[in-house]
Order: sequence, then C-alpha cells, then structure tokens
Amino acid sequence: MTNPRVWQGRQFHYQPKASHVHPFLTALWDSVRVETDGRVDIEVVPDNGGLKKSHLDIVDAVIHGEIQFYALMGSILGPLAPVMDVQSLPFAFRDNDEVYRTMNGPLGDLLRAELEAKGLFLVPGGLLENGFRHISTTDIPVLHADGLAGLSIRIPEGRIFAETFRELGARPVPLFVLELHEALGSGRLQAQENPLAIIDSLKLHEVTRHVSLTSHMWSGFNMIGNLEFWNTLAHSDQQIILRNVALHVGRQREHTIALNRELVSTLRRRGMQFHTVDTQGFRARLAGAFYRRWKDELGGKVWALLEAEVGPLGKG
Repeated sequence: MTNPRVWQGRQFHYQPKASHVHPFLTALWDSVRVETDGRVDIEVVPDNGGLKKSHLDIVDAVIHGEIQFYALMGSILGPLAPVMDVQSLPFAFRDNDEVYRTMNGPLGDLLRAELEAKGLFLVPGGLLENGFRHISTTDIPVLHADGLAGLSIRIPEGRIFAETFRELGARPVPLFVLELHEALGSGRLQAQENPLAIIDSLKLHEVTRHVSLTSHMWSGFNMIGNLEFWNTLAHSDQQIILRNVALHVGRQREHTIALNRELVSTLRRRGMQFHTVDTQGFRARLAGAFYRRWKDELGGKVWALLEAEVGPLGKG
C-alpha cells in the first residue's frame, strides 16, 4: 500500500514571533495538519526566517515555489500588481468592517484575478488585521498637516506611502520594519507610522514619545500562496484550509482590533503621550490632484468598485 503524498511547505511572515500575527497563523496551519491527517504540513516562519531580502524578493520566491505562503501588506505588491495599492489608499476606509466587506466583494475578486495572472493565489478571507495607522514621533507631536513639513518619517515599501507623505510635506524614508527601532533610537529618523500593535510588538515606545492619532490608512496582511501549489492540492484539502482561514483569521481580526484599542492605555503607562489630530487638513491636501492621479493609476473599474462600498472619495 502506497503512502499518501504529503504536501509540505512554509508560511512566511515578517512580524516577530510574539506578535498579533504569528500565533494565529500557527494555530491555522496546526489545525490544517490535524484535519488533513498530515497531508498538508505547513511550517510558520516569523521574521521572514531572518532572510535579509526585500518583500518583493520573498514574493518572487513564492511565485517560483520556493516558499508556499506569505502574509504581507497589499501595497507592497504594487510594483507587481498596481491594483493592490487600493488597500493603502489614505482615508479611504472608515472602519475595519468596511475593509472586510470591500475585500470580500467584487473588488476582492478583481484583486485575486490580477494576482493569479502573476502566479499568486490570494487566499479568500485571508486578510489579517493590522489596524489603522498613526504617526509616532521622537520629539514634537504632529497635531495638524503643517506638522509634517520636512519631517523624516519611515515608510514601508510601496509607492503609495511615498507619494502620500510627500504630498503632505514630509520626507518619507523607506526602511525595512525590523530596522526601525535602531533608526529611531539613533536619531536617523524623527517619526514612523504604524498601527499601535506594531508600536507595541517592536517596542517603539522605547524610541518614540508621541502618538498622533491620524488613522490615515488601514493596513493588514494578505495571505498569498504559490498558485501551482494551491492548484495541486485536493479540493477537499483546499476546503479544509479555507475553513480554517475563515476561523483563525476571524479570531486574529477580533484580537487585533481589541489589542489596538487596549494599547492606548498600555502605551500611556509606558510613557507615550497620545494626541488627537484634526485630519481635515490632511484630507484637503489629498483631495485634488493626489486622488486624481491614483484614480488613473488604479483604473476606473477599481475606483468604481471601491466607491460602491465606501462612497465618493477625494471630495475634501
């Protein structure tokens, strides 16, 4: 009697092991391993396994089947599939549920088709929560749009981040997230922008003092996989994976939303000062040429599908 084939692989992500991502991905793939009787055996690798490579290098490894799954922000995929930048469009989403509804609908289907053409499988329901992004600074808080003038601020990979903060008058500096603590601590940078969960997991309260609650972008981590690997799995095993994605990603979202809420008090106790920001000045600076450029960049169809869920954009 021949032994059944075992489909082994690796799930990379770039957050620390002690993060709001790793335990849930681990639970997901542990459950899949049990429910498939070991036929699908995926190892979860935090911190990108220590590889000193760009996100797009890791994505390329997924496309070529060297890594089977990855979890990353949509805008990082922008150079490969420009429509993915829609997830990081500033001030596009009002709340988390609006994000999930939009990405579960026709717009999500369009993004999935774009990535399939590149050899990637965008896992349905696999959008992990990170949270709305805020600005933390080493010295002076950002209280209004003029406060960003000339500020050196770390941004992740992705053109939409660079263009957003240049439009707002800052000096954006792309930098890998695991180098962020040192750059802020040494004074090379004055600011960074991330959800509170990242400020916590990277211990950025040690190197920044102020948090300006801008909620300027939503961010999350898309589960993507090697398309060929996915297509070789039995349909029954695919269904087991998708069922566990829905369960464990749902748990991760609830946990992270609650964590971001609780972290206001936690980070205050650690010495951080929180500031309410009037974002109308930010929105006004992006409402004209910026939104027109990104409508052209993303395409009329993507823009229409987005506005069908969130309402008209760029009206000030």
